[in-house]
Amino acid sequence: MRNRPYKIPFNRPFIAGKELYYIAEAVLNHKHLAGGGPFTERCEQWLQETLACRRALLTHSCTAALEMVALLCELKPGDEVIMPSFTFVSTANAFVLRGAVPMFVDIHPDTLNIDENLISQAITPRTKGIVPVHYAGVSCSMDEIIRIAKQHGLWVAEDAAHALLSTYKGKYLGAIGDFGCLSFHETKNVISGEGGALLINSEEFIERAEIIREKGTDRTKFFRGELDKYSWVDLGSSFLPSDLVAAFLYAQLEHAEAIVAARCKIMTKYQQLLKPLQDAGSIRLPFLENYATGSGHLYYVVTRSEEERSALIRHMAHHDILTVFHYVPLHSSPGGKKYGRASGDMKVTEDVSARLLRLPLFYGMTDDEVEAVVNTLAGFYARRI
Repeated sequence: MRNRPYKIPFNRPFIAGKELYYIAEAVLNHKHLAGGGPFTERCEQWLQETLACRRALLTHSCTAALEMVALLCELKPGDEVIMPSFTFVSTANAFVLRGAVPMFVDIHPDTLNIDENLISQAITPRTKGIVPVHYAGVSCSMDEIIRIAKQHGLWVAEDAAHALLSTYKGKYLGAIGDFGCLSFHETKNVISGEGGALLINSEEFIERAEIIREKGTDRTKFFRGELDKYSWVDLGSSFLPSDLVAAFLYAQLEHAEAIVAARCKIMTKYQQLLKPLQDAGSIRLPFLENYATGSGHLYYVVTRSEEERSALIRHMAHHDILTVFHYVPLHSSPGGKKYGRASGDMKVTEDVSARLLRLPLFYGMTDDEVEAVVNTLAGFYARRI
C-alpha cells in the first residue's frame, strides 16, 4: 500500500483568497457558526445574481440538494425518474430514498451526456421527472430535454455538480430546468470541502424548499420576521451547512471566474499537447459542442481497451502521477440492479466507462506538471507502437 503522496496528485485542494480570513470573521465578528448566517446569505446572493436563478439555497452537499428535489416533487414508491447510468450514485440514491425507480438511459459517445433521443421511449405512466447530468461541465441538449418534459408534464432537475459557470446557449447550467444541483466538494472547481446548493427556477417550489431545508419547520419565515414563532409544518431534514463552510465558500466564489478560466487553460493545453496521440489513433480526447461552454472541471482520455487503461494507470503511478477511472455504470452495479431499471441497452455507457481515464487537473497546476503528465502518457504509447 502506498504511504506517500503522488508527485502529481489527481487533485490538490487550494486557497484562492480570503477563505481563512472569512472563517475568522464568522467566529470573531459575526459570532455565528451554525447554518443560515451572514456568509450563507452572501453565497446565496452571489449564486442568484450570477447564475440568474430565482432562489439559491446552500446545502451540505450536492447529494442533499438532490434529496431536497425528491422531497419537493413528492415522489412516491414506484414513481420513475429518468437519468443516465453514467453518473455518481447520488444522482440515483436521492430518488431511491423516496421509493422511486431510476430509469437508466444510455449516453452520447462524444459528450458522454444522456442521449436525449432515447428519453421519450423510457417514459411510462409512472415517469415524474428527468435528471440530465452535465458530464465534465459540458451541457446536455437542454432545449430538447425541456421540450420532452413539457410535452409529458415532467419536471427537470439538472445535476450540475460539474458545471458551475458552464453555459448552454448563453444560459448558466443549473438555471435552466425546474431545479439545479451544484457541488462544492473538494474535487470540484469551487470548493468548501463538502458543500452544495439547490437552485430553484420555478417560483412554486421556493417556500416549501426553505421549509424542507430547515428540518420541516417554517423557521426561515420566523427569522425574516414574518411569524412570531416557528413550528414543524412539513417533511424535512438538516440540509444546511455551517456558516464556517459558507465563509470558506464565499471566498472561493469571489474568484470563481478566475478559477474556471485557469482550469479551462489547463484543459486547452492538454488538448493541444495530446492531439498527436489522438491523430495517431492511440486515444480519444474530450468533445465540446459548439453551443456550449464548459467549466474546465475534468479532463479525460478514452483508451482503446480496458486492459490498456489498467496498464496506463500503472504506468502513470510508476512515474508518480495519479490517474483515475470514473463511474462504474449504475445499471450494472448491485444497487442499480436492485433499485433501478435500464431502458434499452447501455452499449455506449458500458464501452466508455471501461476505457475512460481522468488525468490530473487542479487550480494552480503548472505548465511543467501538465507537460510531465503528457510526456509520461506519450511515453507509454511510444513503447506500444
